[in-house]
Amino acid sequence: MKTIFRLTALAAGIALTGCAVGPKYETPVAANPAQFKEAEGWVPAAPADALQRGPWWTLFGDATLNELAARIDVNNQNVAAAVASYAQARAVVAEQRAALFPVVSLGASGTRSGGGETRTTNNYRVNIGGSWEPDIWGRLRAGVTGAQASAQASAAELASARLSAQGELVANYIGLRQTDAQLALLKTTVEGYQRVLQITQNRFDAGIAARSDLLQAQTQLANTQAEQLTLVRQRALYEHAIAILLGKAPAEFTLPAAPWTLAIPEVPVGVPSALLQRRPDVAAAERRVAIANEQIGIARAAYFPSLSLSASYGYGASQTAGLFNASNNLWSLGVSAAQAIFNAGAISARVEQTRAARDVAIAQYRQTVLNAFADVEDQLAATRALAQQQDLRRAASEAADQVEQQMINRYRAGQVSYTEVVNAQVTALSARRALVQVQADRQTTAVALIQALGGGWHASE
Repeated sequence: MKTIFRLTALAAGIALTGCAVGPKYETPVAANPAQFKEAEGWVPAAPADALQRGPWWTLFGDATLNELAARIDVNNQNVAAAVASYAQARAVVAEQRAALFPVVSLGASGTRSGGGETRTTNNYRVNIGGSWEPDIWGRLRAGVTGAQASAQASAAELASARLSAQGELVANYIGLRQTDAQLALLKTTVEGYQRVLQITQNRFDAGIAARSDLLQAQTQLANTQAEQLTLVRQRALYEHAIAILLGKAPAEFTLPAAPWTLAIPEVPVGVPSALLQRRPDVAAAERRVAIANEQIGIARAAYFPSLSLSASYGYGASQTAGLFNASNNLWSLGVSAAQAIFNAGAISARVEQTRAARDVAIAQYRQTVLNAFADVEDQLAATRALAQQQDLRRAASEAADQVEQQMINRYRAGQVSYTEVVNAQVTALSARRALVQVQADRQTTAVALIQALGGGWHASE
């Protein structure tokens, strides 16, 4: 047994002093501008994807939305799948780390043989054994490091799935509330059109208005009522989408109509670009580069011989009574080494494959960073433009409302034709709906900006 311990200690020393054959990992250099083109005050910062993002949807000030978004982690099946994938990746790390340690096994056997004139004999055996592959060249350590990077990439993908589900739910909720606002708007418009139709009917009955005026009023009312039904269908689709995001069947979920909260988060001046580095897709892409880097070391290790140690100690006897006598002890020690002599360049080809795979991962990481900056720039530009558009749309809507009322009054007085009334009504309704649309666009753009920033503007202290 002492011999076994000495051999094990010697191998451990060899493993600890062994050299790693893989290249040292360095985070790839990627685009990192000093500031954003569409917003002043942004500065570069170190990656911080692990920072707490917090419940960013509360920035919209809607209690119902807060309650729905908080249920994403519990019920959304895409997030549940990402959680399971992350657990699987962590288990792979534990499996890879276990390969660094010896494998110890305990065995017992018993046989009885005989036949013909041969005397029947019994054989019993009990032994404990171990085997170990010292990680002299760092192949196993590279596997552990790669598995850890893979788990970190899986964690980033989990964060990405969670952020995507949250953003999709908020966007669908905004779309549903916008549809509620449009329906309320059309309801008021239909009531107005019905009053105008009654006025036109009275004028037609009195012989003042032409039949074409009455037909135009009826057409205008019917078309607007048809648009109401289109919005009802759209609202049902939004409600079904929200139900699926919450892990429910559409039949099990109903969201009553409610007033639309028009809170639109403003981008604070001087938001640090560290928040951009928190994007889960950027973190996952960088971890995939680390995984590819470790694969080079694993492939290089094939150039060198592999060493395996084994040892066992036990007892063997023909009777169980004498099984554990010292005279019946059995032991064995073994050392084996293997080295490829000729494989027609297969190892070199595998090493080149892993190097090329790392270059691919680096290029994909850099492209992900570029896309991340472009996403933020796009949403910042849209945020600024939509804020200006909302003021213009509101002014246009107010002016169109006044024109509509004036045309109705002049029609009553017989000063204009009904065609002019219809044109004014169409213009006013279009202006009102455009105002509602730009308000919804501002909110959905805020959601997209939050997602582009990696999940919020306020980093944890």
